[in-house]
Amino acid sequence: MTSWAETVRQVAARAGYRCEYCRMHQSLQGATFHIEHISPQSAGGSDDPGNLALACPGCNLAKSSRVASPDSETGLAVPLFNPRTQRWGDHFAWNADRRVVGLTAIGRATVDAIDLNRPRRVMIREAEEWFNLFPPDDPT
Repeated sequence: MTSWAETVRQVAARAGYRCEYCRMHQSLQGATFHIEHISPQSAGGSDDPGNLALACPGCNLAKSSRVASPDSETGLAVPLFNPRTQRWGDHFAWNADRRVVGLTAIGRATVDAIDLNRPRRVMIREAEEWFNLFPPDDPT
């Protein structure tokens, strides 16, 4: 049986030590990143690594237990991005101002729900650029 500490190490390594939502790197952050339940425990989500993602505190707190949010173009509720079953680059892209752009309904809903372009995040991306940590590689 794998310990929780080992699960945390595995999830962080799998994510490349980046938030799986905003793609911020943990190395320049003062706060420890969280292990986030993609499907929340309150809705029956498990501690299985297939239901876990590495998330910066801002993304984890903003997402909370949400699994869906309205798409800004259609107003329809759509699932939020799932880093275990979906590819980041299929739903998001970077613009010239270091902002995340939602390419799909899932991407747009996630950008808005988690507020992926808060001013502080954009400033952190600029700092990451100085250390060659931005833009991050697209995870596969």
